[in-house]
Amino acid sequence: MSHYFRNDPNLISEETTYQVEMFDQKFTFLSDKGVFSKDHLDTGSYALIANLDIPTHAKSLLDVGSGIGVIGIILKKVHPNLDVTQIDINTRALELNIKNNKLNQVETTVYESNLFSHVDKTFDCIVSNPPIRTGKATIYNLYKDAYKHLNTYGQLWIVVRKDQGAKSTIDYLSTIYEEVELVKRHKGFYVIRAQKR
Repeated sequence: MSHYFRNDPNLISEETTYQVEMFDQKFTFLSDKGVFSKDHLDTGSYALIANLDIPTHAKSLLDVGSGIGVIGIILKKVHPNLDVTQIDINTRALELNIKNNKLNQVETTVYESNLFSHVDKTFDCIVSNPPIRTGKATIYNLYKDAYKHLNTYGQLWIVVRKDQGAKSTIDYLSTIYEEVELVKRHKGFYVIRAQKR
């Protein structure tokens, strides 16, 4: 079985497109088999994008587990002065992400990284619809590593399903970050903000 958080070079390609309307703009995304939410904008990512309040001081943003680029591309279009970087382990998703940058007329930095393994700088904002199915240890490491890759007063924004441990996620984040807030509940998803001081 193929998972979106793994590379499967044997998976046959069947490219498709779908559209997203947000912030009074239309976006078109190329997608394919073997990527997360291949034929629509998933509810969690929608909730995260719709409720994410980029701090006014923020100049840089990292999208961890970016997939085909939906979150990063929409945020770049809405915040054109933001320096957006997108990382993922799935090479097919990254190739589509690069195409989707061109398709939606934005420029973000896109490269392969297993979570933070190839990230060597810090950011004002980190966003993620984390790959919960990789397991709690992996996800908790993501939260710890995000803290190390945030500038002072930087923020981590994530979305987690209530039934996949959103409440325990808030408790865990509170052991690392100086400020943690449940920003929004949306159709079983919790949008959470954690700030470094």
